[in-house]
Amino acid sequence: MLDIKFVRQNPDLVKENIRKKFQFDKIELVDKVIGLDEKYRAALAESERLKSLRNSVSKKIGGLMAQKKTEEAEAAKKEVAEIAPKIAELETEQEVLSEQIKEIMLIIPNIIDETVPIGRDDSENVEVARFGDPFVPDFEVPYHTDIMEKLNGIDLDSARKTSGNGFYYLMGDIARLHSAILSYARDFMIDKSFTYCIPPYMIRSNVVTGVMSFAEMDNMMYKIEGEDLFLIGTSEHSMIGKFIDTILQKDKLPQTLTSYSPCFRKEVGAHGIEERGVYRIHQFEKQEMIVVCEPEESKEWFVKLYTDSVEFFRTLDIPVRTIECCSGDLADLKVKSIDVEAWSPRQKKYFEVGSCSNLGDAQARRLAIRVKGENGNYFAHTLNNTVVAPPRMLICFLENNLNADGSVRIPEALRMYMGGKDTISV
Repeated sequence: MLDIKFVRQNPDLVKENIRKKFQFDKIELVDKVIGLDEKYRAALAESERLKSLRNSVSKKIGGLMAQKKTEEAEAAKKEVAEIAPKIAELETEQEVLSEQIKEIMLIIPNIIDETVPIGRDDSENVEVARFGDPFVPDFEVPYHTDIMEKLNGIDLDSARKTSGNGFYYLMGDIARLHSAILSYARDFMIDKSFTYCIPPYMIRSNVVTGVMSFAEMDNMMYKIEGEDLFLIGTSEHSMIGKFIDTILQKDKLPQTLTSYSPCFRKEVGAHGIEERGVYRIHQFEKQEMIVVCEPEESKEWFVKLYTDSVEFFRTLDIPVRTIECCSGDLADLKVKSIDVEAWSPRQKKYFEVGSCSNLGDAQARRLAIRVKGENGNYFAHTLNNTVVAPPRMLICFLENNLNADGSVRIPEALRMYMGGKDTISV
């Protein structure tokens, strides 16, 4: 969320940013919110004037009474009594205007970084770099669930009976591989000096609106009926929420945390839930990394975070590439975002396995996450990045480590988490 003072002083810049994101219907909101802000400030100024007048007149009453100027004292009391409802009316007006301003400010997009490529949607995202050589074996690579089923590692039919499409049972060595990847991801990030954390899996609505846009919330979040609680779609939500209404000391920054959680997503408006696959599902597990830092350090941390993701996948012998998200593909709170995509030998193309985002002070402003400064407090910057999100990770892992006989090679980095196994086979 932008500062209303910034919008007031830079309306043309804010409108141009909206144009860059191709959200033309929001342009009129800039003038609308500035108009509401003018009314709010006028009501505030008038109420402050009346309060000052009331105080001034009230102070005179005692003196008038002491001088036995009863008639003048009664007139002063009447003036004070007449001021009170006017102040109450103005305060009510301020509350209404403040809420209207907030509603609009929550949907005006954050100012994107000047380096973000301009484009309408993900079809105009830009490849940044490739790591590892994409490889296609000389044998046919089956669909990922066929690989799992051959290894007795997945049961989709039973999951459909208990829960519907978008759910699964992982079994045996595939389930163990799933856990091994998460355990390795945890230790990988701990070795990067991140603090390991297991967060709450449900958060209140004020945290939800603090970390994401309304559109994202409607498409993603599951609401707990009868309670002010939502199931998290990613642990970033509760991890950033951890710092709500806090003033951080400069010497305690950056806060670097890596978190494990299950994640729950409605996937409304997505490409659909596949009956056979586990690429887009309602429930999965994830290792995340988040950073809360000084504003001037967020660009440096952004590069470090997605570089860590690339390194993680390369230790598992998976070729990846980084993709810069264009302006139209950025969620409204994001300043800049890079996706990490893994190579699929079966599809002979890359697909998304993680996303790294710099949100500037947008989340911090919504959640009141501030840093104590020498000349006053200021908002921190927040970043988040996916370390790994199985079972999506399992797709690229199985395809890139599949042997011709249907067995799956276990890279050295994972073997200690698989009881020393170097292969999964029937």
